[in-house]
Amino acid sequence: MHADKRICGRLPESNFVELAVEVFSMLADATRVRIILALRDAGELSVNSLAETVDKSPAAVSQHLAKLRLARLVTTRQDGTRVFYRLENEHASQLVNDAILQAEHALGGTHHHRAHGLAAAEGVSA
Repeated sequence: MHADKRICGRLPESNFVELAVEVFSMLADATRVRIILALRDAGELSVNSLAETVDKSPAAVSQHLAKLRLARLVTTRQDGTRVFYRLENEHASQLVNDAILQAEHALGGTHHHRAHGLAAAEGVSA
């Protein structure tokens, strides 16, 4: 039983807690959150496209992307001289989605998204 506790990353004593804090730290920036949202919606974008989408300079977006890449939240694909960015996996997108839903709740937002999701799953209009 104790062997199972050591390998589970979801327990308070897990070694993954510090790494999770680093991920949260990396996402504690509005521009990086906007980049994650843009990549979630588009799938793959160049630095210039991302810069236009998040209303920042390409140089600033490049710096943010470098940090996200070091944190393994985004990955790249090169096509000639152009570099395209995409999310490494769905986890960063889910973290950002959950944070935005939490922000809606914290600001007194309704539970409409949850009701709508349940209704859609059941085939009922909300």
